[in-house]
Amino acid sequence: MITLSNLSKTVCKDIRRIGRGDSSGHGTTAGRGTKGQKSRSGGTKGPYFEGGQMPLIRRVPKRGFHSPNRINFEVISLDDLKQRFQEGALVNRQSIYEVGLISKKGSNIKILANGTIDKKLKIESIHMSKAAREKLITAGCVLE
Repeated sequence: MITLSNLSKTVCKDIRRIGRGDSSGHGTTAGRGTKGQKSRSGGTKGPYFEGGQMPLIRRVPKRGFHSPNRINFEVISLDDLKQRFQEGALVNRQSIYEVGLISKKGSNIKILANGTIDKKLKIESIHMSKAAREKLITAGCVLE
């Protein structure tokens, strides 16, 4: 038989609804006190507000800039070429796009010397680092 003494405690307590009438215990001012900035909606200052003194972000000087003429490259490693291309394959923008190494057809591409390569490939009009160029030439690749 269930009595008040042997009822189990409720696991989930109901959420207190603030500002919904005086009988709720959190009515009228809804726990915010009376008047003043913090009693109004949106009345809290931001986390970086420093009491009216010059904020840190404005005290620290500006540094550097981003060049509007910067050329962005999509980077490919030698390991990527080794995995995605067969021996003697032609490597150019189109073929690199088709195997999924770059996301856009018109991207600037640069090959970097990460990893090794042992396949002889034909590489057409692609930027590469000096170290990558040396590794490709020693592997017997044709650079055009």
